[in-house]
Parts: sequence; C-alpha cells; structure tokens
Amino acid sequence: MNDEEARIELIAEQLRHAVSLLKAELAALREQQTYTLQLVNQRLSQLERRADDQELRLRAASDGVTSFKVWSGLASGGSFLAALGALLKSFLSPP
Repeated sequence: MNDEEARIELIAEQLRHAVSLLKAELAALREQQTYTLQLVNQRLSQLERRADDQELRLRAASDGVTSFKVWSGLASGGSFLAALGALLKSFLSPP
C-alpha cells in the first residue's frame, strides 16, 4: 500500500465515521421529536378534556339559571294572583 492509497483509506474511514456520527445524531433527533410529539398530544388531549368539562359546567349553570327564572316567574305570578284576589275580595265584600 503506497502513501496515496493510505491517505484515501484514511479519508474513507473519516467519512465513514462522520456518517456514523450523523446517523447517531439523526436517530437522537428522531427520538426527541417522537417524545415531543407524545408530550404535545398529551397536552392537547388534556386541554380538550378541560374544554369539554368547562362546556358541561357552563351548560349546567345556564340550565340552573333558566330553571330559577321559570320558578321565580311562577312564584311572582302566583303572588300577583293572590294579591289580585285579595283586592277583589276587599272591594266586593259587603261592609
């Protein structure tokens, strides 16, 4: 093996080593990307669950307010009828 072939072999070995390092770095980046994707998906699912829970709470609160307004209106209407009946009774009853 002459000097020229030794240099070529050395350069080829250096290139193989550089390719090996690049492959290892690429594998590490893929692993990190997979981890990040899993983390993002987990956070997204948590946020979706929170949004669904918040929506259910808002609907329950809205239903409660609507129900309270209905009962309040009925009670108010009932007291109005009782007052009207008392007023009519006071005017129509003999002295």
